[in-house]
Amino acid sequence: MNIQIRAEEEGLPLLKILERRLPAAPASYLRQLIRSGKVRHAGSAISEQSRLSQGEALQLPQSSRLQQFLEESREQEIDILFETREILAVRKPAGLAVHRGAGHEEDNLARRVEILMASRGATFQTSPVHRLDLETSGPLLFGKGRRATGELGKLFMAGSVEKIYWGLASGRLQGAGRLCTAVQAKGKLKEAATDFTPLAVRGDFTLLEMRLHSGRTHQIRRQLCDAGHPLAGDRRYRGAQPLALPRIFLHCSRLSFVSPFDGRPLELECPLPADLADALRDLGFETPLNIQHH
Repeated sequence: MNIQIRAEEEGLPLLKILERRLPAAPASYLRQLIRSGKVRHAGSAISEQSRLSQGEALQLPQSSRLQQFLEESREQEIDILFETREILAVRKPAGLAVHRGAGHEEDNLARRVEILMASRGATFQTSPVHRLDLETSGPLLFGKGRRATGELGKLFMAGSVEKIYWGLASGRLQGAGRLCTAVQAKGKLKEAATDFTPLAVRGDFTLLEMRLHSGRTHQIRRQLCDAGHPLAGDRRYRGAQPLALPRIFLHCSRLSFVSPFDGRPLELECPLPADLADALRDLGFETPLNIQHH
């Protein structure tokens, strides 16, 4: 069983690398694995403090217990898109909640990031700056520490973050436009604006690229429903339910903003996940660019 060292792991002690890759395994088990000489590099046993370079491989023993830890850890894995001292951007998969909640107490994105940071020995708290619905995929920003979280939060509050989504709308839409309707937000009706551009039309569906100018809960889902074109797979808002689609077809493809920490323009792209790409093909759409392969 081999593990290849990633760029962000280069220079880290061996124990830290294993803790990051195998969060389901107790640290005491990993230490014993190393001390018994069962973790090897280039055929030789290595120590807890050994440091490796990107691309180098670790050899782990064949063990049913280790395999179980590996499988459990893969379920908790975090796909890091971008990271600095203040910012952590990760890919949120569909079906994984951002916060703790009913049915998501033990496994949620915030908890996974918390475990990752603890394995690195971080002393600050890491918090999500915004949210995505349970079934929506895409990039999610975390602030490292209160100050960083606060500064990033101000960008979202001020509308300084460009948010681009892809969605599959029921029905046929021709020509770009803007949805300007009031949606419920914290018990009140508040104005919301979403620009949309049709990318392709097949049968009774239109693939849209959308830019949000506000960030109301379920904004895209509600506005498209009100316009008579609910998202495919969206049972709550009466969207069409094609057999090829395993969930709501809504994906955040890009977040763009200027870093409040160093003034650098940042563009965080998240390719279309394989489940949505497969659904498009099954519905007769040509394979779009920037598709994620897993």
